[in-house]
Amino acid sequence: MTSRPPVVRPLLAVCLSLACAAAAAGEEPRRPNVLFVFADDLGWKDVGWQGDGFLETPHLDRLAQEGMTFTNAYATAGNCAPSRACLLSGLYTPRHGLYAVGSTDRGPVKRQRLIPVPNRDGLAPRFVTMAEALKAAGYATGHFGKWHLAGKDGALPTEQGFDVSFNSFGDKPTPEGWQGNKPGPPSDPKGVFTLTDKALEFMTANRDRPFFCYLAHHAIHTPLQARPDTLAKFQSKEHDGKPSAKYAAMTADLDASVGRLLQGLDDLGLAENTLVIFTSDNGATNASPQEPLRGSKGGYYEGGIREPCLARWPGVIEPGSTCDEPVINVDFYPTFLDVAGAEPPADTPLDGESLVPLFKGEDLEREAIFWHFPGYLDRPVVRGRPSDVALGFRTRPVSVIRKGDWKLHLFHEEWALDGGRAAVPENGAVELYNLAEDIGERNNLAAARPEKREQLLADLLAWFESTDAPLPTETNPKYDPAAAERR
Repeated sequence: MTSRPPVVRPLLAVCLSLACAAAAAGEEPRRPNVLFVFADDLGWKDVGWQGDGFLETPHLDRLAQEGMTFTNAYATAGNCAPSRACLLSGLYTPRHGLYAVGSTDRGPVKRQRLIPVPNRDGLAPRFVTMAEALKAAGYATGHFGKWHLAGKDGALPTEQGFDVSFNSFGDKPTPEGWQGNKPGPPSDPKGVFTLTDKALEFMTANRDRPFFCYLAHHAIHTPLQARPDTLAKFQSKEHDGKPSAKYAAMTADLDASVGRLLQGLDDLGLAENTLVIFTSDNGATNASPQEPLRGSKGGYYEGGIREPCLARWPGVIEPGSTCDEPVINVDFYPTFLDVAGAEPPADTPLDGESLVPLFKGEDLEREAIFWHFPGYLDRPVVRGRPSDVALGFRTRPVSVIRKGDWKLHLFHEEWALDGGRAAVPENGAVELYNLAEDIGERNNLAAARPEKREQLLADLLAWFESTDAPLPTETNPKYDPAAAERR
């Protein structure tokens, strides 16, 4: 559901005026630009408009006032690489096979009851990215910052649709497709300002044609760094029980770079005809607890996948509006095609839905969104699943569906080895939550609401079939129950 402020200006007024001016001049209307700003590890509560006041993001708060805030926005995966693969391909994880960073076999093998589904290292070139689709439609395409998809199975940005690609941690350019994280200089520790300036150079060079600018920041991923003056400000604030001063200062530097970006669009006269999207690739780390949300980066409770998300498109999106409809980052690919008036690539079953109807205050017809992680991640998260935490995991194999206010987790070890559907809920294979009443996922309703449990479970199993999702079903011969007990 989309809510709008009491004062409503005529929808599409600016776009219509631009179209009329172009028609009067005998020209085709200028197609909108797309600017997509992607933060790294920024949590749902790490922004001013839905935080507790300690973290300061005045420029993002301004963007929220000028556009639409999505209260139920999600990443398609709990960590960096698979989320980016889903974003750029428009496909859920079973279709491209990238589920984790590096490996799905992370953590003590003797405590893994199943053999995990193997992970692909990078986004395969056979997948047509949103950049390739927009480039084919006549858009200039630029990538600035983190890529994280150029492993042995992947390709570089300029091999997947980007005319230009630039990455830096604030001192000098890094090789295209750089996969790691490193500290930068005090003047620009995470490269947020350098990357923003390069994005502005790209938009300036292409101001007379439609462009797609993908600005993928390294902030606020570790190592935690900030400009000295920003850090000093937060060191002077009381932060008992809050994220560290470095965490807050890095977030503030990221926000300041967004302010520079928005000012640049104004200076170029491009703001009125540019769709701006801001969101993050996954939830925050344990360094920034996301209560009332449960869990953190790498997990599939809300704290690991629910994201801050804003959209501004003058004349289409009503300033100060809010959308409560669940959206997920595979939706951005069809959204950008819709905005550009472009066709989807042939033989590519995009899994998302265009968000343009939501921008206009309408609804989507989609009923559910999905997640699939058929492997293991080590390093427990805040308030994760107790059995995972006890064994030293962030998550073990799990798939998830959200349908309306309801969210169901299916845990594959118990499903495959402890009696499956016939033993639910006694085997603990299923957890069910009503997020409208329990955003913190504290009250498991799998036993109390069997009709809702079976409905969502049937939908999830049907989704496995439709995506040909590989399921972990084979017992791990190295599993040692004694090792699990010792832990």
